[in-house]
Amino acid sequence: MTQSHSKSRQTAEIAFNSLQAPFFAKNHAMDELEAITQSRDAKTQRLREARQAKELADQAAATSALLAKRNPMR
Repeated sequence: MTQSHSKSRQTAEIAFNSLQAPFFAKNHAMDELEAITQSRDAKTQRLREARQAKELADQAAATSALLAKRNPMR
């Protein structure tokens, strides 16, 4: 069932929608930026944890090598 509205109502709705479109576009853009920021922060955290784990493993390997060099018979 279609409703027919007066010409002035149709004009008003078109004007209202044209004002609302930029508002919703701005919100959508902000949501996209927030998603990008969260994604970047998550990746940075993963890389930081991987780097710290590698540094810890390298430090342990260096310590083991130093101890093996110091006491070769043990």
